[in-house]
Parts: sequence; structure tokens; C-alpha cells
Amino acid sequence: MKSALSAILAATVLASGCGPAKTDSESAAGAPAARVRLATATATEILLPIESAGTVRPRRTAQVAAKVMGSIEEMPVALGQHVRAGDIVARIAADEISARAAQARAQLNTAERDLERERNLLAKSASTAETVRGLEDRLSAAQAVAREAEDMLGYTTVRAPFDGTVSRKFADVGDLASPGMELVEVEEAGGFQVEAPIPDSVAGRLEAGAVLSVDVPDRGISFQGRVSELSSSADPAAHTVTAKIAVPSGIAIRSGEFARVTLNGAPVAAIMIPASAVATIGQMQRVFVAGPDGRASLRLVRTGGVRGDMVEVLSGIDSNERVVVSPSAGLRDGQALEIQP
Repeated sequence: MKSALSAILAATVLASGCGPAKTDSESAAGAPAARVRLATATATEILLPIESAGTVRPRRTAQVAAKVMGSIEEMPVALGQHVRAGDIVARIAADEISARAAQARAQLNTAERDLERERNLLAKSASTAETVRGLEDRLSAAQAVAREAEDMLGYTTVRAPFDGTVSRKFADVGDLASPGMELVEVEEAGGFQVEAPIPDSVAGRLEAGAVLSVDVPDRGISFQGRVSELSSSADPAAHTVTAKIAVPSGIAIRSGEFARVTLNGAPVAAIMIPASAVATIGQMQRVFVAGPDGRASLRLVRTGGVRGDMVEVLSGIDSNERVVVSPSAGLRDGQALEIQP
């Protein structure tokens, strides 16, 4: 039994040693032609995407400030409160202004009575036209002083300039207000925009009305917005131009949130092939190229961005070379190709 087994093993060894083993190339060369479709690697120019960090801001905002000096006696608004145009946001106690307004009204009343009396006397020839003209001038001056005093008194009541939301408060009841001191900030209701710096290199190709992609990562929101404004001057330090992108209505975001704006950069040369021509094995990407001898040539490539059904090839393929589209799993390097239309 052992001798029979030894004879079989010896015969197997002899049979295997009768000739050299075939290599993969020789096996592919002897295989039947593979039916494939080809596509030509095309040299073109593509616009690389550029990202700019922007900030969500209201379309209109106002820092409401005091115009007179005095103690803040009332501030009937809170952060986040909605206000309408004309709503009171603060009252300032200014006794001096109130006293001045009362004095101006008293002087106006006196001037009106004096003028009326002299006109009656003039009608009876008991006064002169010159006296009446002088009283008329005094009345005009008193009216101007009264108007000014009333305006100043009106400034003690600070009102919202438009419909919006109180986004910040800079003062509170008891604080001393002075002319120019900011009291509250009001953001216009119902409208936001994204302000983003755009590099000089691409700002020249951007214009109002252009549509840009905007992403608000903290909220997981993405949308398309139109450029509503584009600054005519650039920042000399950062070499950027400020663009404002309108946020479509219905987008739930807040003022001050971070936003990422994506736009096309400068055109660069690129070679594009169908994405289906690239096969990924592990960390390697490979493509079969149709050689001048009508056989498949395996190439290792490095790809870039995908655009539709095309992919950019960074290395491994030259323009005008023909690649195999959707190669079969059995296609081998050196195998003959039968080109399908």
C-alpha cells in the first residue's frame, strides 16, 4: 500500500516538473478577448471649491441710543422680546428738560396774548403797526423755542425704530443715560443674511444675484442663497471682499451663528474620466487602459473630486488615453480587448 502511494506522489512530482508554471501575463495573453467599452480621458478646466467662514446676521439692526441726559426710570423690554415700530423701550427722567418745556409753553402763551391784545388796540387806533410786528416776531421766536423744548421732551421716551426683536440690552433701570449712549439693540424680524469674506482671487468673478451654497453645521442645515450685496472695496490686510448672502425665509437659524459658504475658486487644469472606470481594492485605485496593441494595461491612479458621473485623475493617466468603462472582475493586465461601440 505504501509503495503504491509513493508511486502516485512520484508521478505527480514528475508531471509538475515537466514545464515552467504560467505567469499571470501569459495567462491573460492566452485568454479570449474581453468585450469592453472605452472612454477617452479628457483634459479640461475645473473650478475648485473654496470655503469661507461666515456669520449669520439680521438684514437690518439698530443700536437704539439716548439723545438726552437723565436717569433711566423705565425699561419695559426684555432680551428676545418682540417689539413693533414705535413701542417704548425706555423712559428717561429729565426734570430740567420738562421744566424748560413748561417755561417755553408759558412764554408762548404770553406772546400769543400780548399779540392778540395789541392787534385789538391797533384796530381801535390805540397801538401802532410797528408794535404789532414786533410782537409777531416775538411769537415766532417763542413758537420755535417751544417746538425745540417739546422735541427734547419727546427724546425722553425712547421707541423701537422698526418691528423686530431685542437682541441686546446695554443699560437698565437706574442707569444714567447720556446723549449717544446705546440702550438696546433691535434686530429686524423675519430676515437674516450671511456675511462672509470672499478672497480677492475669486471676488472679481462674483456678482450680486449669484447663488452660493451655505452650510450651518451647528444646526445641520444647508441651503442655497443669493448674493444680495458685494462690497466695492477689499480689506487690505486680509485681501478679502465682504459678501452678504440672503437666507431664504423659513430657515430656522439665529443671529451670530457660524456659517460655511462654498463657492468656486480659480480654474485649474484637470483630467476627467468616468467614475465607473476606477476600481478600488483596499487603499489602491486602479484603471485599465486600452494599449496601442489592443490589450488591457493596468494602471494605479490617484483620484480627486467627483463631479457628477466623472472623476478627476490626479496621476496615472494622461489626456486622450482610452480607459475601460465598468471593467469586469475577470479582466487581467495584458488581456486582449474587443471594443464595443
